[in-house]
Amino acid sequence: MASPQPLIIEQRRDQAFPQLEAAEIERMRRFGHCRTYRAGEPLEQVGKVAEGLVIVITGEADVSQRRGDGYVPIVTHGPGHFMGELAQLSGRPALVDVIAKSDVHALTIPPDQLRALMIAEAELGERIMRALILRRMALLQSGAGGPIIIGRADNGDVLRLANFLRRNGHPHESLDPAMDSCARTLVERFHIDPGHLPMVLCPGGQLLHNPSEVELARCIGLVQPIDPDCVYDVAIVGSGPAGLATAVYAASEGLSVIVLDCRSFGGQAGASARIENYLGFPTGITGMALMARAYNQAQKFGAQIVIPSEAKSLHPSVHGYSLMLAGNERVTARTIVLASGARYRRLNVANLEAFEAASVHYWASPLETKLCAGEEVALVGAGNSAGQATVYLASHAKKVWLLVRGDSLEATMSRYLVDRIEGLPNVAVLTRTSINALEGENGMLEAVRWRGPAGEQRHALRHLFLFIGAEPNTDWLAGSGIGLDAKGFAVTGQRADRSGGLLETNLPGVFAVGDVRSGSVKRVAASVGEGAQVVAAIHGYLASLTPEAAAPAPAKAASA
Repeated sequence: MASPQPLIIEQRRDQAFPQLEAAEIERMRRFGHCRTYRAGEPLEQVGKVAEGLVIVITGEADVSQRRGDGYVPIVTHGPGHFMGELAQLSGRPALVDVIAKSDVHALTIPPDQLRALMIAEAELGERIMRALILRRMALLQSGAGGPIIIGRADNGDVLRLANFLRRNGHPHESLDPAMDSCARTLVERFHIDPGHLPMVLCPGGQLLHNPSEVELARCIGLVQPIDPDCVYDVAIVGSGPAGLATAVYAASEGLSVIVLDCRSFGGQAGASARIENYLGFPTGITGMALMARAYNQAQKFGAQIVIPSEAKSLHPSVHGYSLMLAGNERVTARTIVLASGARYRRLNVANLEAFEAASVHYWASPLETKLCAGEEVALVGAGNSAGQATVYLASHAKKVWLLVRGDSLEATMSRYLVDRIEGLPNVAVLTRTSINALEGENGMLEAVRWRGPAGEQRHALRHLFLFIGAEPNTDWLAGSGIGLDAKGFAVTGQRADRSGGLLETNLPGVFAVGDVRSGSVKRVAASVGEGAQVVAAIHGYLASLTPEAAAPAPAKAASA
């Protein structure tokens, strides 16, 4: 039975499905080519890369999403309407099926030309981009078109895979065989031993047994092989606020850009429940929403974003530098921007690792809040991220125990967050308190012990949230020659006589921005500022190269 259409489509239908005028289509013809589809012929198929944005000139086409064993209609496109969502902007597999209802004559605009259109035709580009984003948001609401994760809702690997897809803005469904008859049917159909769950059913029909993030990403077309012969102007390691800001400004100024990240876009900022002190958002914005806008913006300007892809080492090359990646892939670029940020600091408790899959969390997303709704939880931390998570969790949990090692919150947390926490009746702030033991079996937390001014206390809790800061993600730079400070952060400013100034490392043409840089201000706005600032330094460095070194390589830069 057809499920109701996503709420966002109903609320903003005119923006999600705009109708272009004949004169507007004429202006777009130079970016594409025309072709005809016969009645019943597919224009797009889930799991297959579409030709691009398809604009109907004559005829009609039905758009539907797969749900279980059937199809749910979304919309019928007629003359002036166009097929596509964000997958068409980056050349990734389609998430919906589109079938010609009658003979369709259409204008098809491939991804690289679609990005050119958005820049050359600003007003048209804005309308198209808004529609693509709204359509992706609707697909995220429904979960249809993406992979199906089958396993217990509280299974650590289910959470791992679902969080990977959620943080990369990819639709998916999570089905628990104990609660969902469709999930039980799939388990029986594929003769899966329940002890071997989770499994993932990809849109193309492939079945994966508890895959890694890389295996899942390749199966759904989220990543594709990197051209080893291409030489980029800029290779950015890390897609947090600093990395994405660098990508947006560099790509918009005509530089060829590739962005690499081993996990997801957005970095730690993307995990923030709500950012209320970022300029221009007086009512606040979730970290995921802010970073998703930057991610889409970078793709709009042509930056190639490869996630997940882990940088393993940095070496000099004839064209500048080479990054060796996991899986024996290589990226060559004239300049490198280190924006690898920091990784979450772990609690010094003996058996922490045993509970990290299902009960110990380093961010507070809707997935985690659903698991602990109506329960008591503990959160360790005293910074702004901890404060934002506390406020968010308090709206779902029965009670939040906020454990602080210091004497108060005021020294490390913004005043507005301190005031808000003090006004929450279901939050208890315990200062000068540290966790000293975790109890549980089979990876599931049962109780937490902590010690404070009142002595040792034991509380029956199933979920623990850790927001205790981060360490620089620079281990992979060992042997590269990059200068690091005593804490492992990249040192910059040692070559201030060069064009790189304060953001260049001791290696010419290698820059560091954001949280990974020694002495940086650990704030989203500061990271964005450094990402913008470094592009001027990159231009200066490239201009200083000899004509031979600065000449483009024979291979063209790959597009997103």
